[in-house]
Amino acid sequence: MSSTLEAGVADPPRGPRPPLGRILDLEQVDADLYLGRSYNDAALRIYGGQAVGQALIAAGRTVTQERRAHSLHGHFIHPGNPREPVLYHVERVRDGGSFTTRSVRATQGGVTIFLLTASFQRPERGFSHQALETAAPAPEELPEFDDSVDPDYLAEADWLPHLRANIAVDFRFPEEYPRIANARGESRPPRQRAWVRTSTRLAEDPLTQAAGFAYTSDLFLLSSALPPHAVTIDEPGMQLASLDHSVWLHEDFRADEWHLYEQEGLWTGGGRGLARGHLYDRNGVLVASTMQEGLLRLAASRLRS
Repeated sequence: MSSTLEAGVADPPRGPRPPLGRILDLEQVDADLYLGRSYNDAALRIYGGQAVGQALIAAGRTVTQERRAHSLHGHFIHPGNPREPVLYHVERVRDGGSFTTRSVRATQGGVTIFLLTASFQRPERGFSHQALETAAPAPEELPEFDDSVDPDYLAEADWLPHLRANIAVDFRFPEEYPRIANARGESRPPRQRAWVRTSTRLAEDPLTQAAGFAYTSDLFLLSSALPPHAVTIDEPGMQLASLDHSVWLHEDFRADEWHLYEQEGLWTGGGRGLARGHLYDRNGVLVASTMQEGLLRLAASRLRS
């Protein structure tokens, strides 16, 4: 499974986008067994966020609707083939008075490619605070990415049409995307942020909206560990792939509406990187948090002293 790819509802289309609504609409083939498809034969491998989102849908289909997903933890085992369907096997681990736990194993051809544990909670009242605050220009005040960068860079940015063809997420950056500075050979702090939303309107139900963010949450995240090193994921000899991925959903929100996704690369070493993210609504309310560890390996011959 890979995160090497790095805007929605009202934006003009820029070529075909993956049909996210269909991607998240799994087919039930047996008790606690669901089938998902990519609807994309051009991609080299399944986008990691797709596996997370589909696995969450499979888990949620076995839980009463009143219970909301509040945390999910996944491990990417093998790259997935987008030209083949994925089977999601759900294990009903626990049904408690307040919490429900599900384990999901995603397989292709009998081989496990992804594992997910998801927890759901019945609604309840409790303490409320958040330690973090943020502010940024509204997404409507920001230019689309193509209009915010040097045309010469855009002409060479092969990653952009590839991303748009394979990931159904719109994005706008409040500041220069660090990848651009890195392409100029300049180091930047390990932080980046973008307004994000799914590129298509999704079904109203909370499970689909939660899965929409689970799908989105993998985008850009691990690359936030690269800016201090002045390299991009396009660097020859670079290997970047998600190893594990966690999402905490603090409250219901719509993944198909703009939210500010702030990301920070906390650590790199041993060929790996660790990144975290925080998702805020327009009022600065923290609605979700993420963490991801991934492979960040550069061929020894390319390492800079």
